[in-house]
Amino acid sequence: MSGTLILNPLLPLPLLAGIGVLALVLVVVALWRGLAGWPWRGLAALVLLAALANPSLQEEDRKPLSDIVIAVVDETSSQSVGDRGVQVQSALAALRAEVAAEPNAELREVTVRDAPGDAGSPVMATLAEAIAAEPRDRIAGAVILSDGQAHDTALTPDSPAPVHLLLTGRDRDWDRRLIVKNAPAFAILGEPVMLTLRVEDQGDVPPGLAGVADLSIAVDGAEPEWYSVPVGEDLELPVTLSHGGQNVLQFEVAEAEGELTTRNNASVTAINGVRDRLRVLLVSGEPHAGERVWRNLLKSDPSVDLVHFTILRPPEKQDGIPVDELSLIAFPTRELFVEKIDEFDLIIFDRYRLRGILPTQYLENVRDYVFNGGTVLVAAGPEFGTADSLWRSPLADILPVTTTSRVLEGGFRPALTDLGQRHPVTQGLEKQAPEGGWGRWFRQIEIAARGQGQVVMQGLEDKPLLVLSREGKGRVAVLASDHAWLWGRGYEGGGPQLELLRRLAHWMLKEPDLEEETLSAIPEDQALRITRRTLASVPPKAVEITAPDGTVTQLQLAERGPGLYSATIPAPLVGLYRLKQDDLATVVAMGPPAPREFETTLASAAPLGDYIAATGGGTLRIEDGLPDLRAVGIGRTAAGRGWIGITPREAYVAQDVRVAEILPAWAWLLIATALVLTGWLREGRMGQRRA
Repeated sequence: MSGTLILNPLLPLPLLAGIGVLALVLVVVALWRGLAGWPWRGLAALVLLAALANPSLQEEDRKPLSDIVIAVVDETSSQSVGDRGVQVQSALAALRAEVAAEPNAELREVTVRDAPGDAGSPVMATLAEAIAAEPRDRIAGAVILSDGQAHDTALTPDSPAPVHLLLTGRDRDWDRRLIVKNAPAFAILGEPVMLTLRVEDQGDVPPGLAGVADLSIAVDGAEPEWYSVPVGEDLELPVTLSHGGQNVLQFEVAEAEGELTTRNNASVTAINGVRDRLRVLLVSGEPHAGERVWRNLLKSDPSVDLVHFTILRPPEKQDGIPVDELSLIAFPTRELFVEKIDEFDLIIFDRYRLRGILPTQYLENVRDYVFNGGTVLVAAGPEFGTADSLWRSPLADILPVTTTSRVLEGGFRPALTDLGQRHPVTQGLEKQAPEGGWGRWFRQIEIAARGQGQVVMQGLEDKPLLVLSREGKGRVAVLASDHAWLWGRGYEGGGPQLELLRRLAHWMLKEPDLEEETLSAIPEDQALRITRRTLASVPPKAVEITAPDGTVTQLQLAERGPGLYSATIPAPLVGLYRLKQDDLATVVAMGPPAPREFETTLASAAPLGDYIAATGGGTLRIEDGLPDLRAVGIGRTAAGRGWIGITPREAYVAQDVRVAEILPAWAWLLIATALVLTGWLREGRMGQRRA
């Protein structure tokens, strides 16, 4: 029960103040004139003023509310280092006991988790939410149990009570970390790109371990190579990518004895390898309707440097004019096929026949170019079955077909073979067919696949139409028709001419997305989408997945289409995942190259020090002993050696309120009248005495 005097004036306060001033003036005049009743008249004026102020007595039935102490428990990744988790649990248990021992206090516990998107430890945001969730007049204090490495210090909340920090970790902790200071997202194949690395020590480093560290470098999960590098210096590392697509580089510093954690000893960097300019040599044996198909396709790609020569002179024309006098510029055969042949990424022979322009030695150079990793595409016409066909040249050693010298005439619709439905060059092309199917072609060269030739399209009489092959380190393709241009013209609805030729050219150029046997993984939020492409007709074995912590999982992929299998698996850990299936292996980096939680692993009060001091709180190390909890007054020192303080708020809720007048109006009037009469009587007596 609590009583309070309240006023509810019957007149406006300015008017009431004016009446009071007037009464005071009258009392002063009475005193000046020497009237004996002036004290009684003054008291009567006060009584009347009190009556006009209308005082009342308010009584409340109050229920006291408990004080709230907020415990912010940091359970982010950095708290898993060493015995910090054990320290937090012991300190939390002690805090629970201390708060429970207080006569009118209760504990609110909130947990800090890793912020999404590698944003680090949101300690301040969590504290702000906890303060906002409670009445401010009940909050007696807050205690943060953390390593102090908060990454949102710009969001410090306004706390109505002291905030304390119980610091985990050890005073003599030390750690070694690897920093990749700059790594490009893209790099040009064959050209070195510079990466900057740094190995850095933090904390109390043992004398025998300072100065030098062992660093390993691995590309795409291959066997790492080890180097000794200085600590505390920037290292310039030139890297030359060997293949297109994603190249995963893993750097790791060997674990040193006594260091705090190895989670920041490794960094994974993914760099996409791209070609600067694709150099393509297109040699057209004669003008024909489909000649511009290849030219337009290659010229439409700004990343392609095209060198195109067309032989205009027909073989049957014999007028005695030298060949080198029939062109606007000389055909630089030696320069192209001897000196600079290795500079081309792709050579296309479009309806080319042997005419003596390219000597046998030059064609042998083309053959060797393929064996050494080059690519050749033969777009065949009727000449392919004649005596001057490329099949009868040294290129026969690399061509995956034989010819019967038969030209098939008649309308037919190209179709995918069973293998073609699984091959990345042609897979899914049938879905791009217009209503009624693809348009017809009308000429095909009869060929038969041999060696490693893969027939992915067929035509008349189910004869091979498109054959692909790997020869040595290079690749060869043969298209046994010169009527692909009909699709481009939209004849009978046309067909996927540009898409087919684009895929074919990119497969020849060894683009990773068009490899026949691939195992790949793409990060998606906290999961990995794993895809397996294969030409085999039987389902592949399960994929063996090794997580960053060494855990091995077997995952069976589901069939999504011909030769295409995929599945999605959760990937909550940050780091390098290794995938293996049969003879294929790949790696994929999950999360950032170096998690923010492990950039600085040493416990420190510095990030939160200013805020803690501003609230009047203190910082104590858990390793020095668990502090006592004391109640201190608002504005008093709230922390000391071995103790932290909370400020009791004495909050309450009013359950019942009663208001009663101190005196009724007639009583005020009676008292004022009595005082006035008393003053008048005293003045009358004084007058009689003087008389």
